[in-house]
Amino acid sequence: MIAEHGGSPYVSYIGTPLSTSTIDTYLFQRGVLGGGLDVEIYPWLLPEPARGWMGRPGIQLRNATGAPALTSFQINDVLIDNNLVTIVLNDTALHLNIELSLNLTDHGPLLAHAIVTNNSSDVVQLDALRITIPVSAQCSEVLTLGGRHAMEAVEHRHMWHRSGLAFENRTGRTSHEQLGVVFTGSENFSEQHGEVFGLHLAWSGNYEIFCDSLTESLRTVSCAELLNPGEVSLAPGDRYQSPQIVVAYSSTGINSVSQQFHQYLRSTYSPHLSRPVIVNTWEAVYFNHNVDTLKNLATRAARVGAERFVLDDGWFHNRRNDTAGLGDWWVDESVWPEGLEPLISHVRALGMEFGLWWEPEMVNPDSTLFRQHPEWALKGSDQDPILGRHQLVLDMSRADVRDYLFSHMSQLLRSYNISYIKWDHNRPLVGGIAHQHTLGVYELFERLTREFPEVQFESCASGGGRIDMGIARYVHRFWTSDSIDALDRLQIQKGVSKLVPLEMMGSHIGSPTCHTTGRKHALSFRTATAMFGWLGIEWNLLSLTDTETQNLTNAISTYKKFRTLLHSGNYVRWDHPDTSMHIHGVMAHDASQAVVSVSRLHNTESHRTHPLHIRGLCAEYIYRVERVEMGTPRFALHRELPQWVTQGVSATGEQLEKIGLTLPPLLPESTMVVTITQDQP
Repeated sequence: MIAEHGGSPYVSYIGTPLSTSTIDTYLFQRGVLGGGLDVEIYPWLLPEPARGWMGRPGIQLRNATGAPALTSFQINDVLIDNNLVTIVLNDTALHLNIELSLNLTDHGPLLAHAIVTNNSSDVVQLDALRITIPVSAQCSEVLTLGGRHAMEAVEHRHMWHRSGLAFENRTGRTSHEQLGVVFTGSENFSEQHGEVFGLHLAWSGNYEIFCDSLTESLRTVSCAELLNPGEVSLAPGDRYQSPQIVVAYSSTGINSVSQQFHQYLRSTYSPHLSRPVIVNTWEAVYFNHNVDTLKNLATRAARVGAERFVLDDGWFHNRRNDTAGLGDWWVDESVWPEGLEPLISHVRALGMEFGLWWEPEMVNPDSTLFRQHPEWALKGSDQDPILGRHQLVLDMSRADVRDYLFSHMSQLLRSYNISYIKWDHNRPLVGGIAHQHTLGVYELFERLTREFPEVQFESCASGGGRIDMGIARYVHRFWTSDSIDALDRLQIQKGVSKLVPLEMMGSHIGSPTCHTTGRKHALSFRTATAMFGWLGIEWNLLSLTDTETQNLTNAISTYKKFRTLLHSGNYVRWDHPDTSMHIHGVMAHDASQAVVSVSRLHNTESHRTHPLHIRGLCAEYIYRVERVEMGTPRFALHRELPQWVTQGVSATGEQLEKIGLTLPPLLPESTMVVTITQDQP
């Protein structure tokens, strides 16, 4: 619900649906307290100091001389179109206009953004445009997702008492350190319990999220692009549009918030989008490209059931290692004397699609492009440029840079039958203007996706460094992490899945020894982890034994059997009192079936654990519960397993919820997958 006080709008209510739309505004009156200002203070959507707001301002401006400008916006008009409300505000003294749009989507989340226009005759510097959302007074904890390269989206809990919690990103991309989403809720909120608000900034550059419980004893969360001084200068007639804020609410835990995020994202792409099983060449051959070897690898890929073959880094000019070549986006004739066509023709003859890796936003100093256009790179310091992975970042705010990249990218896509692009981004920005750079990246994506609508794109940034709903407008898949260690991936994917649906998370079966951690895991554990996503393979298939080949073929076949459900149903992460257990799954919207994964992460003091209570099934229906044959789970020493594990069991939805499933004693780093199928109505 949106209300107005003193000529400025605020969100007066977010919560469970109300049965009536007629509400007396006196319900929201706060009154005036002694010892303060003689005006009422509200959590305005764009709070201003001129109204008495003592927290972070909703808008911060400087005039042409650099002096701060005190704003005072008043509602001028309100436009309502079903669940879309556009509020027009004017500052008549400064000659500024703001259009504030709020859209309550059919899938649950509230979308909010603002556009500020300079109608004056002077230049205005915009330093911040923050939208503020009030949350419940019961919110006492904040959950964030972050970490590092190859260990992204780890959960972090923060107590939120009388304090301000600031979460910022200054890397120029979404970052590994902090996914741009916060969840705040009642004490000890969990996956299936508690009041929870989720707020995400759909932006792929710098951002700030501030949780404020100091100002006026209110609890608010403000979200904005983080702008450095001078990044946004509005000449007369210029405008700035803030990134979209996506807000979801649940009275039943994080799961419901996640499902709303998922359904909203699903509404933005075709439900018939294909998601072929991928074999990626990186951990198979690295930079050692050889046409015959890659053809043999493709043959093996088709044999195990892969549907798309992706050629990773190393195919372009002078790219024999990671010190040279970035920017020279033409096929290296010394390795590919006949171009990529021989490999692509072989791949397609096997019935698979072909995909290609590139990293267009980067340049190596050792490249033809850099020698011709050193001014195109963001150096930070001309005297001592800072490299990352031996590379610099191209200034994507420049139209000539984007034109160069579009020319080479489009030439490749026209010359070859390419169905898929893995778009990488392997270092943060140093120097330059992150705002204009991010807009430039979006503009290049826009041109390419409009010109080649049949090509699917993946967002990769050293793994999960660019995962957000801003870039999701252009990509179909996120490379979740460079680590495909199955144990770490359970934790990483648990975090990322709080924001994006499984079908957008690239999740690969790796080799028995993980490339990034050196840990060894059974194929059954690696498969059970990877199948809850968009499945791929990151393994040198030429090294497999006959037994491994057959087991991998069976694993891919099992995944395909459940792919439609995994990529369309409601994803659920189950609460469980045993913290060594990781339990998640997907349930059909009509509760007719579910597939559930039960993993033990580490040892505890007991082999016994609490039953798994399956909520959300139809109480009176009878369901059949059976273990999926996907390699033998590793059970603790046990004379006899629960009978349902070996023979299955039938039970009503009510019994599975209230009595639950007795869990067998799994060994650490092992998984059991079960199906729950409606047997009788």
